[in-house]
Amino acid sequence: MVERFFSVRQTDLVDNQSNSIILLSGPPSCGKTSLLFQFAINELLEAKSANQSVVFICNKHRLESKPPYLSQGIDPASNIFQHMQMKYVNDDEDVKKYFSAFHLHDTLPAAVVIDDFGDLFEERSCQGRYSNPRGRDLAMVRTLALCHNAIMYANQKGPCKLLLSDTHHGDSPRLLFIYKRWIPTIFTIKGGSLGSFILENRSDSGSTSRTKSAKYSIALQYLLLERIIEE
Repeated sequence: MVERFFSVRQTDLVDNQSNSIILLSGPPSCGKTSLLFQFAINELLEAKSANQSVVFICNKHRLESKPPYLSQGIDPASNIFQHMQMKYVNDDEDVKKYFSAFHLHDTLPAAVVIDDFGDLFEERSCQGRYSNPRGRDLAMVRTLALCHNAIMYANQKGPCKLLLSDTHHGDSPRLLFIYKRWIPTIFTIKGGSLGSFILENRSDSGSTSRTKSAKYSIALQYLLLERIIEE
């Protein structure tokens, strides 16, 4: 499924509808937002209806200060971007408001993408809101539960994915124990050699089947897939 984060032939995109909620976690400045954008583009290319869209939720200031790099061959003026709805939020409360009204939408999106999900939970604000030193953890659990229920509802009507991204320092997501409760599919990014990165599916670690990872880089302001590694 790593192919879904890159510009590849549509016939090479392997889809698994059970992977309806996905986490992408990686270190700072590894191109996570660029991967999210390409994932959204692929979802639009495969949308069952021309009226379907992808909702991209993010902080406007962060996106404008570090805009994503597109894959080579993707035209920034393409009509496909008219179906990508940008929704700007400031914190987790804005995310909860969106998903609380999810069932009221006349047309549900093919996917919802949330960039820098973990950064939307400001620790001091969450502690004050819940009067608890672990207020941030509680806020994340409640928001993830709401997101999970909304996506499960949407999938009763048609395919709908939720993709979240988070930043981690070290080898794994900082709140993996929380994410694993709600998210069955987790991709992580680690640094490779000569400025490249490795994207791998952590949720396949217990499987006996062959798994894939992807080696990629950000070169000349493009997201570049170098190769798919099959193990």
